Amino acid sequence: MSIGSCRRQAEVNDLLARGHWPHACPAELRAHLDHCRSCTELAAVTEAFQRSRAAAVFEARLPAAGAIWWRAQLRRRNAALERVGRPILGAYVFALTVMLLVAGATVIQQARHGMRWLDWLPQLEAARLHVTGFNASLWLSSGGVLVVLLPVFATVALAGAVVVYLAERR
Repeated sequence: MSIGSCRRQAEVNDLLARGHWPHACPAELRAHLDHCRSCTELAAVTEAFQRSRAAAVFEARLPAAGAIWWRAQLRRRNAALERVGRPILGAYVFALTVMLLVAGATVIQQARHGMRWLDWLPQLEAARLHVTGFNASLWLSSGGVLVVLLPVFATVALAGAVVVYLAERR
């Protein structure tokens, strides 16, 4: 006999589909399966598929919906922070470039004038003692600009470093 040729195959298939095989099966149907190869094969194949399906359902454990939602929110938040951080990084690079250019220009300017880093100190003191009023040209020629520029550059560099450190820690 081939599959589909037995008249009781629909009855066996119904019991298998409802999960009543073999415990709630009538004795006469069990006796029929002992002699009918078609129904026996149908029962064996269907039981194998049911066991395989049960094992697959048992193995496929999904995490809780709340955990999946939380991970999605975390991924979205991290992506938004990364998008926001890109322009800030560009601003840091720009500020560092400007600082280096200004410092380089100052060094080049001083190198062209013979590296007189501290020559202006005695001239500034002498100019202050001899002149009671403020003489701007004497002050500028004696290196007074460095008195203002060097602390400004140092303050900007220090403030920039602190801002970068605090931004990266966050």
